[in-house]
Amino acid sequence: MSLILITTDYLRPGDPVDVYLKEHGHETVHAPLRGRRDRDELVRLLDGVEGALIANEPMTADVLAAAPALKAVVRSGVGYDSVDVAAASELGILVSNLPGINANAVAEFTVGAILAASRRLVELAAGVAGGGWPRTDGHELRGSTLGLIGFGAAARAVVPLARAFGMTVLCRTALAPAVEPAVVPPAAGSPAVASGPGSPAADVEFVDLDTLLTRSDVVSVHTALTPATRHLIDARALSLMKSTALLVNTARGAIVDENALAAAVRDGVIAGAALDVCEVEPLPADSVLRGVQGITVYSHMAGQTVEAREAAGREGAIELVNALAGRPAYRVNDPSVHRFRVALDARVTP
Repeated sequence: MSLILITTDYLRPGDPVDVYLKEHGHETVHAPLRGRRDRDELVRLLDGVEGALIANEPMTADVLAAAPALKAVVRSGVGYDSVDVAAASELGILVSNLPGINANAVAEFTVGAILAASRRLVELAAGVAGGGWPRTDGHELRGSTLGLIGFGAAARAVVPLARAFGMTVLCRTALAPAVEPAVVPPAAGSPAVASGPGSPAADVEFVDLDTLLTRSDVVSVHTALTPATRHLIDARALSLMKSTALLVNTARGAIVDENALAAAVRDGVIAGAALDVCEVEPLPADSVLRGVQGITVYSHMAGQTVEAREAAGREGAIELVNALAGRPAYRVNDPSVHRFRVALDARVTP
């Protein structure tokens, strides 16, 4: 029996994930993350824990080193930048994510955020709620250009939605489309998104970043946070965009320089931004993003639909059980990482 820590806030004692883990012989402890969690609290929670199904916990090298029983960590989502994978590898801890698990949810949210910003829906609704009757116009999407930064599962799922609205789609990606994963892994619980003729890639023009920023009416961020992409959208990048352009970010907050963005919107360098993520979450009371007309901040909910949560919980539990048995399907660290002897049996299935 392994002790498993669950911090994803929508997973609860007695739910199907909890039942599944217990049916496979594990004991669970729930400590939902609803804000920030300091190092000492996290270390205390990890005491004696062998497996962790986590939200965006700061799993730093220091925290991991203080959890000697820990064997496997599974992120109940796509991004895993909160986990020090190199440190985990050194300690023999398996780290997995769930690639593509919420691609459809993120894609739909992205288009919804674009529509809301283009038609000023938040501003109009706030005006009516405040007793007014605003008559401010907006822009149609048809005939406009969408620029995607990154071409992972969520970005690829955006393409047919944008095309349905009559948008032209550009993309900047670090990988050529030919070497992108052919399909979203089966764990996504969603229709596969393929590459090749007739696929999203066929409807996209791949360009360099400066070209994308210059030509796009909407720039949507879908890349991972790495040292190379931290503050990728800085003052220089924003200066290349059209004064009528919108920025949408559903990836990671630190990809955008928030000080530069606030200044750019305030000064009319770009028209506005819709952000589902920010550098510090929840958004601090003194954030530079607050009070800037044209910037709307959501609460990191792009991937949080009923369907996506069910899929993430189910697949996260399966991945954790398999990781503890030494058979992870979606590990993100080196395949040679192992801390304990495992049998070469087949993957556990639901």
